Amino acid sequence: MNRTALQTGMVALAALLGACTTTGTGTGEIQGGGAGVRFTWSEEGPARGQMTATFADGRSYVGKMFQITSDTRIDDVAPLWVGWYHPWNDWPYWGDGPRFIKHYSGKVMANLRDPNGNHMRCNFRLVQPSRGMAGGGAGKCQLGDGYTIDADFPAV
Repeated sequence: MNRTALQTGMVALAALLGACTTTGTGTGEIQGGGAGVRFTWSEEGPARGQMTATFADGRSYVGKMFQITSDTRIDDVAPLWVGWYHPWNDWPYWGDGPRFIKHYSGKVMANLRDPNGNHMRCNFRLVQPSRGMAGGGAGKCQLGDGYTIDADFPAV
């Protein structure tokens, strides 16, 4: 094999590996009782992806999730505030860029929406941040009506 063909193959392999999507599931329970919630997620790139939360009654919320790292900028996570009162006054640290990043580093945050425009916001602490959601985690989600969901994500 000549050098050019080998280099081309290496570049193609790197692109293919970089385009890999990691997927997984999690479970949730509404605090105070009620139906369970099934979460599915996919990481489509470094520190970002999609998440779906499906309730036992069939309701479903879908949206973006972001892993907060030392490279995250406040502008990168702007979709987290769509549909919520701006700012999230009841979620501390939101407004000060460096303070926000330091506080939420090693966490995944998500803003999900149902077909009727209702929102759910989530905050998960990762067990192995270097692996993203694949390393497992746990946290909470909050619906617009104030109900909260305890969520758990096993490592994959």
